[in-house]
Amino acid sequence: MINVAITKLSSKGQIVIPSEMRDDFSKGEKLVIIKSGKQLILKKVSDLGKNFEEDLAFAKKTEEAWQSYERGEFVSLPADKFLEEIEKC
Repeated sequence: MINVAITKLSSKGQIVIPSEMRDDFSKGEKLVIIKSGKQLILKKVSDLGKNFEEDLAFAKKTEEAWQSYERGEFVSLPADKFLEEIEKC
């Protein structure tokens, strides 16, 4: 399931991870940030060995999708149809 929330960048470059998305993280836990084009992906350092290659592949696919979007190559779907498509993946 995909969760979406909105946060903002402070004047010091800090962001807050919304509380409903922090339940799997502990205070002081180290995170790696992967920048892929205009996307930032946060990952626990302790999980790097497990799925790091999958995360990099995901970042590449995400960047390709954004490039496609920016070229106008996208399909608009109602939310329920979008969720059905996500479930197929």
